[in-house]
Amino acid sequence: MTKKAAFITGNYRNLLHEYGYSQKDIDEKLRNTWSQLFSAEHPETQIYYPVGNDLGYMLDTFNHDVRTEGMSYGMMMAVQMNDKDIFDRLWKWSKTYMYMDEGENAGYFAWSCAPDGTKNALGPAPDGEEYFAMALFFASHRWGDGDYPFNYNQQARDILHSCLHKGENNDGYPMWNPDNKLIKFVPSVEFSDPSYHLPHFYELFALWSNEEDRLFWKEAAKKSRRYIAKSAHPITGLAPEYAYYDGQPNHVRGFGHFFSDSYRVACNIAIDYEWFHDNACPIVVNEKIQSFFANVDPDDFRRYKVDGEPFEEKALHPIGLLATNAMASLATHGENARKCVELFWNTPVRTGNRRYYDNCLYFFSLLALSGNYRIWK
Repeated sequence: MTKKAAFITGNYRNLLHEYGYSQKDIDEKLRNTWSQLFSAEHPETQIYYPVGNDLGYMLDTFNHDVRTEGMSYGMMMAVQMNDKDIFDRLWKWSKTYMYMDEGENAGYFAWSCAPDGTKNALGPAPDGEEYFAMALFFASHRWGDGDYPFNYNQQARDILHSCLHKGENNDGYPMWNPDNKLIKFVPSVEFSDPSYHLPHFYELFALWSNEEDRLFWKEAAKKSRRYIAKSAHPITGLAPEYAYYDGQPNHVRGFGHFFSDSYRVACNIAIDYEWFHDNACPIVVNEKIQSFFANVDPDDFRRYKVDGEPFEEKALHPIGLLATNAMASLATHGENARKCVELFWNTPVRTGNRRYYDNCLYFFSLLALSGNYRIWK
């Protein structure tokens, strides 16, 4: 970690302002985008829906379900925007309907539920758990802990304990492989998803989790930085959605290509670099990704083999991809970095039934590029 790391300085780059956008326009765009996603006044872009007096959910508007991905994303957005009401509504909904207290996955959250709370699956998706835990730690530090289930710090610690120690009593599977310390795609398999790797979160888990697990998280941060570098193609920087522990694409069910999940790798590198400036952070991957897409029109974004060979199939989430390419600029510089940011600034949030994933990535990018995606400690 260098002295420039935001973790040390408390200073976060406002790249939009550095590139010449006025602070007034930046603040207005942040407020308006938050409203577009979280207010019923904008039904064409809305992805958050309140329920009753104290619940709410993030809707996958294409699949018509509620996912731990979206719920934990919404909580992270809410704590960054200092909106405790929305945070608590999302967390209470998650804890009420998604949490599993029996069976092989007890201690985890069902990755998909219907909007009425009915579980669509009894398995978890580890990216949800890691975002839940991080958002809860931030909430504890920003607002303080309350009564159950708003005892945020303990809730976060309990989640992380399950993630590492499930299976020790033949009661299921851990979310991280205990030997190589890499996150799994789902607990019961032995391969990974490169976009699940969040070394910047693990550095903080190493400070705030249960004491006996802190060394694991410190090592996991190191292992994930290496894994991200290994899973990215050496020329294009493109990573597959699924990959084996050696970083090679796992083509099971067609997920060995650069597609929707993969877009988040650039975000994770960018935030890791912003927060910790670790010398092992593979910022060159982001440079290669931006170079690859430098002359590709977003209307022609596609599914790609990791070597860059395009398929006929168009990208399902082109606005999400251009948003993550812009967020990558926190770890890059030069003409491509500026070009990606300008494209993002001039692109509105998505409408239509596929808007959920695009607009989540869009808002995270806006938070990060405006210096508002912060560590709360």
